[in-house]
Amino acid sequence: MRSGIYSYPATQRIIFGTPFDEAISKELETVGAKRVFVLASGSLFRQTDLVNQLKTVLGTKCVGVFHEMPAHTPRIAVFKAAQEAQLAQADLILTLGGGSITDAGKMVTLCMSNSIDSPQDLDRLATKVHADGRIERPEFIAPTVPCSVISTTLSAGEFSALAGCTDTVKGMKENFLHPKASPRSVILDPALTLHTPEWLWLSTGIRAVDHAVEDLCSINTQPISEATSFQALRLLGRGLRAVKKDPANLAARLDCQLGAWMSIIGSSAGVQKGASHGIGHVLGGTGGVPHGYTSCVMLPHVLRFNQSVNEAQQRLVSEALGDPHKPACELVSELVAQLGLPSTLREVGVKPEMLDLIAKHSMHDRLIHSNPRKIQGPEDVRRILDAAW
Repeated sequence: MRSGIYSYPATQRIIFGTPFDEAISKELETVGAKRVFVLASGSLFRQTDLVNQLKTVLGTKCVGVFHEMPAHTPRIAVFKAAQEAQLAQADLILTLGGGSITDAGKMVTLCMSNSIDSPQDLDRLATKVHADGRIERPEFIAPTVPCSVISTTLSAGEFSALAGCTDTVKGMKENFLHPKASPRSVILDPALTLHTPEWLWLSTGIRAVDHAVEDLCSINTQPISEATSFQALRLLGRGLRAVKKDPANLAARLDCQLGAWMSIIGSSAGVQKGASHGIGHVLGGTGGVPHGYTSCVMLPHVLRFNQSVNEAQQRLVSEALGDPHKPACELVSELVAQLGLPSTLREVGVKPEMLDLIAKHSMHDRLIHSNPRKIQGPEDVRRILDAAW
């Protein structure tokens, strides 16, 4: 007989299919915010009018806009944004953009509530994972300023209390977790995503596929995440193909957004992901590979590595993707190819001389140690990396 505990996330509202300006106006009334500090994607700031539209909606409540956050959310940029938000006496952090901006919003709220006085001071909030899998999670103060997210990609970090932030000195991406760090609200407007570059939209869609796949194949699945992950794969499989065929298809884009939301339910339930995510974090922080591309490259090979221990669970993945008689690793590879996305480490710029360092750093990611097939050491990671080369 199964047993367990499901804890609901701190997020209060997901607002989907509503124009973002209408949604944010209602949200400001609900929250009662008076001083809103905006974190916006640099590309959206430079190449579209969305930030100006958002400022118009906010009016005098907008007390600042930060648009200089690089990919993978480096500490120095997070600290700078937090200083500006603190000086502006912000009572709401509002993000507009993809995964790095979403992580930045969560990180800024943690910096503000914990009086972080330098990028190095973030050491005292970072989760530390030792090579043997031992995890140290420091205790710290929950965010005192809420965060709301207007999402433009499919990486799904907006539904999670976990934030990723890169220490560029160490060359490592680290995790920061407080159960109350989830954004207060998330706005999903498919029309906004027309501005998202195709490669970014589709690749972060595979990132969401990765969430759902590794949850379905996890060592500690939950009933609710089994159901939502299965439906996530159905929505994402058809939605991503439809957007590739017709980028203006807003119904398909909303399918993708809803699929991304459902793909991350397992994380809130404490379901542990595996090596595709664990290696992917290091490919991002150490190798500079975009989030979505890490999943395109690694997920098929991790599925193949794990097949001997969770074949029955992988059959659920195959069923959700439309062919229960074909191995999950092949179906994911086919989807990546159909979307025109990269499938090897070579294609995403990883040099062969980096592989040993990536394998070594991966042992310090907590999700390596919850992979369904036990990873004994860097040599196992290197074997997966070689397969993906």
